[in-house]
Amino acid sequence: MTSARFRAPAWLAALSLAVAAVVPMGAAQAQANYPDKPIRMVVPFPPGGAVDILGRLVAQHIGQQMNQSIVVENRSGANGSVGNEAAAKAPADGYTILLGANGLATNVALYPKRPFSELQSLTPIAYVGSSPLIMMVPAGSPAKSLKDIVDAAKADPGKISYASAGPGSSAHLGSELLKYVTKTNMLHVPYKGGAPAIVDLTAGRVDFMLLDPVQGLSQLQSGRLRGLVVASKDRLALLPNVPSAAEAGFPDFEASVWWGFMAPKGTPPEIVSRLNAEINKALTSPDAQKVLAGMGVTTKPGSPEDFGKYLNAEAAKWATVIKSAGITAD
Repeated sequence: MTSARFRAPAWLAALSLAVAAVVPMGAAQAQANYPDKPIRMVVPFPPGGAVDILGRLVAQHIGQQMNQSIVVENRSGANGSVGNEAAAKAPADGYTILLGANGLATNVALYPKRPFSELQSLTPIAYVGSSPLIMMVPAGSPAKSLKDIVDAAKADPGKISYASAGPGSSAHLGSELLKYVTKTNMLHVPYKGGAPAIVDLTAGRVDFMLLDPVQGLSQLQSGRLRGLVVASKDRLALLPNVPSAAEAGFPDFEASVWWGFMAPKGTPPEIVSRLNAEINKALTSPDAQKVLAGMGVTTKPGSPEDFGKYLNAEAAKWATVIKSAGITAD
């Protein structure tokens, strides 16, 4: 039995080569013209908060730099998970970016039943910066230091209470880290948001709460709350009289709120690199630095790879705390 090998007509082979050449050229041209339409910036939290303020600040700057509109879209819910997933499912063409927060690293452990993972479905663009959490107590609290809180928790396990904006929030996880490093038992009192938690804190119904500078500075300045310690190695410039956790004798108590930009996985590396450069440029501008300093934010420009390493380190750190405390937000 004999067989004959099929030979494509010359014109068909030529057409195939032409199509193969046009497709990558079209993609390259699209990247060269990027951006030629508005960019959507997903902010996975409500308007008016720290993430929203930062997002709009950066949007204004990169919009001017790239001569294109940046449209901010707030998609809140589930510790940022709702907006994070919406961004991950968008086309990976550079026209959807996400300004995420701590949930980018912690949600994987907090929501183990989800089919979606920030670390697998999004690609890092740029780290924005961070603000350390501040332990605040009511003005009339007998506690004068972090040691006072820890000693009281050890003397009467479960009596010292702390407030949070809800399970999985930065205040919750930061307080659980404190319990983990000091081997103490404290009572978690979750609220539906930061505002009602702060109301009960100022009234003395809970013993302490970890607040970021945006939330807490006005309370300190009014005298309704007192700052005991900043959960970091160094003092916060905005609060020079409040010791750092390292100075207070608890160097492993480091907890902050932080932010970074992501894109849907598969976004062309050239576009990711371009966005990284534009975001870093925006963050280092004098007027942006002035606003950020007033919010207690320390920026650290770096590459997408730098931010990816930071994300993985944060995910590992908080997964240990979450597992130890048996926390789940599902």
